[in-house]
Amino acid sequence: MCGRYASSRRPEDLLEEFEVVESRVATPLAPDYNVAPTKEVYAVVERPPSKDSPDPPERQLRVLTWGLVPSWAKDPGIGSRMINARMETVAEKPAYRKAFAARRCLLPADGYFEWYPTEQLTKAGKPRKQPFFIRPRDGATLAMAGLYEIWRDPAREDDDPQRFRWTCTVITTDAEDDIGRIHDRMPLMVEPERRAAWLDPRTERAALRDLLVPAAPGTLEAYPVSAAVGNVRNNGPELVEPLPAEAAPQDAEGSA
Repeated sequence: MCGRYASSRRPEDLLEEFEVVESRVATPLAPDYNVAPTKEVYAVVERPPSKDSPDPPERQLRVLTWGLVPSWAKDPGIGSRMINARMETVAEKPAYRKAFAARRCLLPADGYFEWYPTEQLTKAGKPRKQPFFIRPRDGATLAMAGLYEIWRDPAREDDDPQRFRWTCTVITTDAEDDIGRIHDRMPLMVEPERRAAWLDPRTERAALRDLLVPAAPGTLEAYPVSAAVGNVRNNGPELVEPLPAEAAPQDAEGSA
């Protein structure tokens, strides 16, 4: 799964990198090195320029809340449990299938965190988990495949600008061999040449599966980081810094 990630890119850099036509970001988000469920995140989407417009969809940068709330949900709290969608079932699951057909997005990240159970034991006798930061080896932005939904709050008036809640989820897949030693699942990456088709809501449903290709072996690198990332109140670039070799559990250090 993907339960934490880092996102420190500036919106102006994302606009250029993802060839965004329009920014719908009213207030830029601060760099976030400990993105957790229910936080606001950047998302690249393609939407009609206006309601009922016959013009082609345009690429936009928006701020969404991580944790998808289906349009039919009665309680938006369900979003905190819907941060990931499995690639294998995303087209069929009732919570995701409509979004998979028409509301796909890219979630830019510096990288993501996973926890590896080491041979060391905690005071409770359970394996101590060592966090790892996993990122593109070349330092590029990690474009995670995602879905988004727009939930209408029935408690708000029609003229209330907050009546619609935009939320998203990260699609996951089997981890490639090196990363699989840390965790068996990983976010699905969308390579640059596949992004236009992935975002376009007009892409035929039958073609979408061909766009979902796991990362090639060797594309990502992983290294142990401070356990401070386990507390969502901690947030700073030090969270993605490699843990000194002498501080890392030996069995974890050699796992990626």
